[in-house]
Amino acid sequence: MSQPPVILWYKRDLRVTDHPALSYALERGDAVLPLYIVEPEYWQLPDTSGRQWAFLRESLLELSEALSSLGAPLVFRSGDAVEVLEALRRLTGAERIVSHEETGNAWTYARDKRVAEWARVQGVHWTELAQSGVGRRLQGRDGWAKRRDGFMARPQVDAPVAMRPHHVASDPIPDLDSNDRCPERQQGGRQAALSLLGGFLTERGQTYRKAMSSPLEGEWACSRLSPHIAFGTVSVREAAQAARARKAEVKGTRTGWLGAMRSFEARLAWRDHFMQKLEDEPEIESRCLHHAYEHLRPRESDASRLQAWQTGQTGLPFLDACMRFCATTGWLNFRMRAMVTAVASYHLWLDWRTHGPVLARMFTDYEPGIHWSQVQMQSGTTGMNTVRIYNPVKQGQDQDPDGVFTRRWCPELAEVPDMYLQEPWRWEGAGRILGCSYPEPIVDVKEAAKAARDAVWAVRKGEAFRAEAARIVDKHASRKDPRFVNDRTPKPRAKARGKPQTTAQLKLDL
Repeated sequence: MSQPPVILWYKRDLRVTDHPALSYALERGDAVLPLYIVEPEYWQLPDTSGRQWAFLRESLLELSEALSSLGAPLVFRSGDAVEVLEALRRLTGAERIVSHEETGNAWTYARDKRVAEWARVQGVHWTELAQSGVGRRLQGRDGWAKRRDGFMARPQVDAPVAMRPHHVASDPIPDLDSNDRCPERQQGGRQAALSLLGGFLTERGQTYRKAMSSPLEGEWACSRLSPHIAFGTVSVREAAQAARARKAEVKGTRTGWLGAMRSFEARLAWRDHFMQKLEDEPEIESRCLHHAYEHLRPRESDASRLQAWQTGQTGLPFLDACMRFCATTGWLNFRMRAMVTAVASYHLWLDWRTHGPVLARMFTDYEPGIHWSQVQMQSGTTGMNTVRIYNPVKQGQDQDPDGVFTRRWCPELAEVPDMYLQEPWRWEGAGRILGCSYPEPIVDVKEAAKAARDAVWAVRKGEAFRAEAARIVDKHASRKDPRFVNDRTPKPRAKARGKPQTTAQLKLDL
């Protein structure tokens, strides 16, 4: 009598190469039943979107083809995870489930707890394995970087040559309705990921270190792997080892490649570093990391300001261009992600829990562990990072000096001379465009920044604040690793003026 299949539950790991959970499942059963559960409730959340689903669906279809060629097609089911798993348990007699650990949003965390309780009651053994440097149930950050680097250095797990058939029919993969239009969204699937990785390592990435700060140059020079890493069409280890191999190839040359690869490796490490924060403290998604900031901003944000910011109608040209670009492409380079977040939080004085979900929906590469840590960091609510208030006018002048990007996404400003492009209200011809084809600025940039800076720093006083900040540093800050040198509590009143420090600009300029 044959054994029941091992259910391999796919989540954000849509590949067969370097897939520890797949290898583990194959070692423990006559047959493996690859499963993906489409959860409609998840796709109704305020931080999920149609562009994310479209990318995911393309990736799933390609994964399904890969598994079918191995002999064990991917099985799709739609519905509640516990109900789906229970139905499959009854159908197949499965007693074991294998999956990768997931550091998702609060909804997936609650779902996983329900699945764990169901498995306990039913006597089903659920094994979760790491697929990156993020660890479960850590006692502290001591030695974290060494463990993470050790994981990245281990050999990749080979894809299986063949798999035994499981004889379980699949439902059709649904095509969820969505009004989210993202015409220039990146394509999903592993082949697209490998093409991007190869092109970045051999051609596009040479100017990565410098070009990543510009939305215009970064669109080309960044690896653009972030949605693929978020959904797991390629593993972080694959990317890290490919970068290491490329670094060895270019060592000794003066072409810029060595520095580019070092920067790319550092940002891959920062990805896991920020993911670890949400893993260790899931409340980061809904509560200020430093509790003193809980009531800093009104929880009910100004709806008109939020709408203007979201749609790129603030009257601040470079900010508006970035928001329109992101709405159309589903991507934005990190410095500009930090800027649009900072403007929302400081100049417009919107609570991060209001504008954070908006950006989450806009990003095809939305990764909760990175997103919520960075949204709080750029909103000044962590208590352990320097307050960085990006000036959108100065950022436009620095990152788009010729106005190419701004004019591309704000065509209403075509007539404005270069010297006035980022401050069109100062131009003598402003009357022809402001209030007609383009709005007047929603705030005075300098006055709004000053008021915000004073309010944020006023909270950073007293022993109680410093005591909690010390707790946060102990739990979340990196140790003595040069890649994470700025993840520390700033000295009192260490105001950040001028350009932000680049070592903190690390969402994943991938």
